[in-house]
Amino acid sequence: MTSAINNTVWKVAVAGTLLAIMSHAVAQQPAYPTRPIRLIASQSPGGGIDTVARIVATRLTDALGQNVMVDNRAGANGSVAGELTAKSPPDGYTMMLGAVGNLAVNGFFTKNMTYDPLKDLAPVTPAVTSGNVLVVHPSVPAKSLKEFLALARARPGELAYGSSGVGGSGHLATGLLQSMAKIKLLHVPYKGNGPAIVNLMSGEVQLAFASPASVSANISAGRLRALAVGTANRSRQFPQVPTISEAGVPGYESKSWYGFVVAAKTPQPIVLRLNKEIGQVLSRPEVIEQMLTQGEAWTTSPEVFAAFIKSEHDKWGRVIREQGITAN
Repeated sequence: MTSAINNTVWKVAVAGTLLAIMSHAVAQQPAYPTRPIRLIASQSPGGGIDTVARIVATRLTDALGQNVMVDNRAGANGSVAGELTAKSPPDGYTMMLGAVGNLAVNGFFTKNMTYDPLKDLAPVTPAVTSGNVLVVHPSVPAKSLKEFLALARARPGELAYGSSGVGGSGHLATGLLQSMAKIKLLHVPYKGNGPAIVNLMSGEVQLAFASPASVSANISAGRLRALAVGTANRSRQFPQVPTISEAGVPGYESKSWYGFVVAAKTPQPIVLRLNKEIGQVLSRPEVIEQMLTQGEAWTTSPEVFAAFIKSEHDKWGRVIREQGITAN
């Protein structure tokens, strides 16, 4: 009996000591945030990433009680911003809104890249996802995806598609289509989605995968023709336009997405705080409405987002290898 009592007393004493240690550790955690936060937008002002960053930054400033300042750092398909973020102090005061290029695939194109997105960046939460729409110039004699694929097979390497650059979502989406549909198109990369759409409008290139926001007005005006969308389900913005999967290439799916990351080794409590606050911002009805210009607001846990980024890295890596896509 005495032994049992002593054992119980010992367990209680140990539990009390551990609780005291944990409480002390929590008390030693520095307050966050105590100064402004830099939010790097890996795109020029006016683009989709910039738009989403500013929508979130305004409300996150109120939620955190510190200014969240957007810093546009375009270049190298987002790698300039990715490097700045990866090499910043892991303290939560530098955050980036990136996309598939600088978070998953740039390493396939850039030799001696100065950071590894899978190792040097800590995912916080995704922000928005959207399906690209495949559009063609009205001069293209194809009214459906099946007609377009037949035309492409009859004229291999002749039809030119514009993209925002090597490794951008439009480039990868077209690479996947070529791989699955067994067609060959000519890639014409531009320094951004805007110039690509301008040249598509003028007929210098015949097709492009583009965000709905960048082409919806021109589709409505008949200046561009929408053939299909890349998502698994039809778009709310173009409900009459079929998916590529249902229109002739079963199983096809590609989408654009943006997400927030910080430097690796940022303390987990800070990552979770940012995840919680950004998630609450993205869940607000007015933010969901604003995001519709870019796609659909999307938030999840850091762990789920990390797994998603890895899956995108693996998926597009296969496409890049199969298509022999290079920076040149």
